Amino acid sequence: MTDVPWSRDLPTVGLASVMGIEILELTCERVTATMPVDDRTRQPFGILHGGASMALAETVASIGATACIDRERFIAVGQEINGNHIRSKTDGVVTAVATPLHVGGRSHVWSIRITDEQENLICVARCTIAVVPKKA
Repeated sequence: MTDVPWSRDLPTVGLASVMGIEILELTCERVTATMPVDDRTRQPFGILHGGASMALAETVASIGATACIDRERFIAVGQEINGNHIRSKTDGVVTAVATPLHVGGRSHVWSIRITDEQENLICVARCTIAVVPKKA
């Protein structure tokens, strides 16, 4: 593993910051993050938006892949994501745990489980990350 290029708070910029995502753990083997279920992440019917769950899933997978590559030469970008929404959630916090299924030179595949405070499964996702050369 290469050194992680940020503190646990720095990945929460852009969309992650707007959604309140907080990184708790970051290694090549595991990424853990939380996200509030509130007005930023709920859909109009008052439950956690599936798109918010997918954004959380891709965030942890992308950050995990970035921790595993040579960042001087490559970047890690989301290529494909799919998810199954198992249970609804109206408030509180969800936690995403991402673990790699495959770490290759050109792509990574990460498995992501999103749970509630009682560890009930809210969503399960799989995300493919492309590892591409940095442009000069």
